[in-house]
Amino acid sequence: MKPHCTALAVACVMALTAPADARATSAASLTIYRSDNASLYASSGDGSVDDGYAVVREQRALKLAAGTQDVILGDLPIHIDPEAIALGFPDGGARIVSQRLSLAQGASGALTGLVGHAVHVLGSNGESLADGTLVRAGDGLLVKGVLGTTLVRHYAAVRSGDGSFPTGSSLDLRVDATRNASVEAALSYPTAGLGWRAAYVATLQPGTACRMQFESRASIANRSGRDWNDAQLTLIAGEPNMAKPSAPRPMMAMARGFSAKAEAMPQQDSLGDYRSFTLPGAVNLPDGSISQVPLYAPRTLDCVRTTLLENGNAFQPQQPNLNRDSYEGSGAIVSTLKLKAFDSLPAGYLRVLTADRRGVPQFVGEGRIDDTPKGSDATISLGTPFDLRAQRTRTSFHVDKEGRTLDEAFRIELSNAGDSPRTVTVREHPSRWRQWKLVSSSSKPATQTADTLEFQVEVPANGKATLTYAVRYSWTADQQSQ
Repeated sequence: MKPHCTALAVACVMALTAPADARATSAASLTIYRSDNASLYASSGDGSVDDGYAVVREQRALKLAAGTQDVILGDLPIHIDPEAIALGFPDGGARIVSQRLSLAQGASGALTGLVGHAVHVLGSNGESLADGTLVRAGDGLLVKGVLGTTLVRHYAAVRSGDGSFPTGSSLDLRVDATRNASVEAALSYPTAGLGWRAAYVATLQPGTACRMQFESRASIANRSGRDWNDAQLTLIAGEPNMAKPSAPRPMMAMARGFSAKAEAMPQQDSLGDYRSFTLPGAVNLPDGSISQVPLYAPRTLDCVRTTLLENGNAFQPQQPNLNRDSYEGSGAIVSTLKLKAFDSLPAGYLRVLTADRRGVPQFVGEGRIDDTPKGSDATISLGTPFDLRAQRTRTSFHVDKEGRTLDEAFRIELSNAGDSPRTVTVREHPSRWRQWKLVSSSSKPATQTADTLEFQVEVPANGKATLTYAVRYSWTADQQSQ
């Protein structure tokens, strides 16, 4: 049977009132918290994302009549914390009797934002089924018109009366007003689908000294199910605790209106235990986009390049480890880059470029920078050097339980297949017990601490180099391993 459209007229025994007009009177102000969720920043994937955290503040203008009435605030994001919505009337002209959040879910999710707006509901043949204000979008459409309220269960299309098509959830209010008036309502709420993180780019400069051109940006993701136009943004760096599991969790282009001039940079400030960055101008954040804005003006920084071979870590056992097979083998040689934070660097990812023989910048590695206070060091791993190899071998092992000592020695062989000599930092962690001493080594350690031995080994071009060292552990009778 061919589907047909049915419209059911509903008697107005419910005394439904037309929802009051609740349009935004100014651009929203957003405080966006850092989020590293990959789905927020993915270039693929459709729809909203229930991750990230932002607090939205906006003004809504309401035309109210004296007495109690129903008001619908539409065009809200999809993932809102219902328990944290705050709405107030600064002039005291009205009060909230009750509120209910209608979530944008299921097949009617796209229509939720039109609640409170004028709509034209059309059938499969283009015939008009209902005209008026959309009161509800759920199991059918409830439309209040001049001749009454109509429930439309089967329809082909819905046309917005004013040409706009807001999306997201809506807030249904029962309001008690003291007089007939247009009033301003202050609305704030947390939402998911918005997050930010830092995006850094370092371009290494030619020459033997390590110097880089350093660019700092904020990547702002919007997967909230709503567009934000001319929004005032504050970005929060740090990790506030989010206690409720159900609460929101914390196209690439430069955002309109920004330049890299120093005077156009965000204003940085402290916010409790965190850092805030307030952007100097309004930003458009279309739904399903990742926008970038500058954090700091580009600058040239000194850096340190290290080729590192690290074996073990700073872990210390509860008693001397006398197992011969522990701590054998070699880790991989990695190339690292270290820089000193010229100011507060929020957590994010650093992409490193270097010019090839033709002067074309090429990608050579990427790593994460954690929250780094001003003056502190940030180190990332760029990758594994192609021409360098390492082989680590235990050359001796002897335990004297009566004397409560353990002697152990290693040989580390390094090879360099490249046309240039390389300096490899060999970092060893004597981890069998906290009391140890260096007995011998083929070269003097550059650094020696309670849990680390560090050697600088020169490896010639197309050549090899060998490092040997021996340590002795000792312990007392009450520390003796069983």
